[in-house]
Amino acid sequence: MGTAKKNIKKQTDEVFLQRLNRHHDELRWLYMELYDNGSMFAELCDNLRQFYLERNQELKDRDLLRETNQEWYRQNDMLGMMFYIDNFAGNMKGVESKLDYIERCNVNYVHLMPFLDTPKGRSDGGYAVSDFRKVQPKLGTMKDLDSLTAACHKKGINVCMDFVMNHTSEDHEWAKKARQGDGEYMSRYFFFDTAEETAMYERTVPQVFPTTAPGNFTWLEDAGKYVMTSFYPYQWDLNYKNPRVFNEMMYNFLYLANRGIDIIRIDAVPYIWKELNTSCRNLKQVHTIVRMMRMIGEIVCPGILLLGEVVMEPEKVTPYFGTVEKPECHMLYNVTTMATTWHTVATRDVRLLKRQLDIVNGLPKDYVFLNYLRCHDDIGWGLDYGTLQKEGFEERSHKQYLNDYFQGYAGGSNSRGELYNADPVTGDARFCGTTASMCGVEKAAGEQDDKAMEQAIRLDLMLHAYMFMQSGIPVLYSGDEIGQLNDYTYKEDPDKVADSRYIHRGAMDWKLAEKIGDAKSVQGKIFQGLERLERIRKTEKVFVTDADAWTIETGDQSVLCIGRYYDGEKIIGVFNFSEFDKSVQIEEQDGRYTELLSGKTMMIDEVMIPAYGFYYFKKS
Repeated sequence: MGTAKKNIKKQTDEVFLQRLNRHHDELRWLYMELYDNGSMFAELCDNLRQFYLERNQELKDRDLLRETNQEWYRQNDMLGMMFYIDNFAGNMKGVESKLDYIERCNVNYVHLMPFLDTPKGRSDGGYAVSDFRKVQPKLGTMKDLDSLTAACHKKGINVCMDFVMNHTSEDHEWAKKARQGDGEYMSRYFFFDTAEETAMYERTVPQVFPTTAPGNFTWLEDAGKYVMTSFYPYQWDLNYKNPRVFNEMMYNFLYLANRGIDIIRIDAVPYIWKELNTSCRNLKQVHTIVRMMRMIGEIVCPGILLLGEVVMEPEKVTPYFGTVEKPECHMLYNVTTMATTWHTVATRDVRLLKRQLDIVNGLPKDYVFLNYLRCHDDIGWGLDYGTLQKEGFEERSHKQYLNDYFQGYAGGSNSRGELYNADPVTGDARFCGTTASMCGVEKAAGEQDDKAMEQAIRLDLMLHAYMFMQSGIPVLYSGDEIGQLNDYTYKEDPDKVADSRYIHRGAMDWKLAEKIGDAKSVQGKIFQGLERLERIRKTEKVFVTDADAWTIETGDQSVLCIGRYYDGEKIIGVFNFSEFDKSVQIEEQDGRYTELLSGKTMMIDEVMIPAYGFYYFKKS
């Protein structure tokens, strides 16, 4: 080996060893506490070095830059977009060809919905992975992924993917060998001989899909055993009590990180540790695993972020950030606020939303939330019913009202959509629909009602403007930028017809996207309206994630007011959640303000705000 190559190798090893030494003692302590297996820990460390050596130089350079600027993702220029690759552009090469469009959307963070190999008809939208190192053939190859991430990085776009670590598909190599009775692979899942054993778990473990996939276990006739399946029968829960499972899944995690992924979304993270006589949710061992995962990332690929999918109320969500000294996830979803936002649309009552925002704004500024109006999933009505009851809302009847409202049956609604996983016994159900259809664009288009269409577009833009005022990173669902409607064609596909979530997972309509430059079209009005909001957010420094944020009284239950302050600058946002013009008094009347969309300067002690309208006021 030449002298130059020896020096490069020495420098490379030194960087890795510095990072390893920084975390080694805590990582070993946590690993031994969980597994008490020194040889498996040594194997893990050896493989961490190997994955580091295999990481290409461009990604290593990216890591170094981000190590020196750990606030890079907390700025006001971050805007995300999520989409299914096939729905958006056919395959990975197609996505690469659409990067100019993504840039035009001011997006610098794309979440590629699950693209790893899954069995046809038993994929759960891609969340039943049969091979963690293979792309679905219809979407491309790992080389295509390498090419796409590199092209994204050249344009300053970060790439996110789902890492489904709670379970595998029953078609995964491990599951196939386990099904054949191979003890080594059976120990990677949860197998039981009798219904009595599974019943002991069922006493304390809630059901995820009580209607479409009841229970937490599936009987395997050919194997003569039960296997734990918290989600669907074809998704087998992994047993993280086995250190081999943890190690191998970490190797998969690092393999994918080395493909150029910037953000790893940990799917269903609260579920990954199971214990008898518990709910098998949010157990302390889950936090140990996520903390180890964070350290492993910081050792091998410190430029990546961990995004936790924790679909629960704030007190159960925030522990997944960890602590300042021992951080876990970099970012989490602001799930409860999203659901509360749609509750506010249906009730025209901002009180619960104001309380929710106050809770989030009171959390440490180190916490970064992803804020969104819609995503690939349904909307579950996991609201604060303790508070709602004091305001006269009863849980079951209110859930019924919300589902009726968004189907267009109650409350003067203009929304359109469908229920998901409706339970006739409990009356519980979740809701599916695109943002535009829930705002009334679909109904107005069908009835060719221009006035209703203007109102629907105002509601759509107001909701986005409000979302941009929240602390954290806003994320669009692909198609929302052009007001795409519900897609009912899923009912014609036998693999999708039973899952109404496909109603808002329709293919991107590129013919409609061609209209974004036409200010008279629905698509142009929504796209250009969002563009103005995005420009303001990138220009005004008060939109950084660690700005001060608070809610302000308006004297009207239909009007929400939010303040943001950072480094001597202040912006106040006012949002009308009702279909009527409102005159409101804003408590913080300290001088003159400039309305950022119109450029008008005024006092804001009393403001007339149109139906479903909004204002951004900046302190002059």
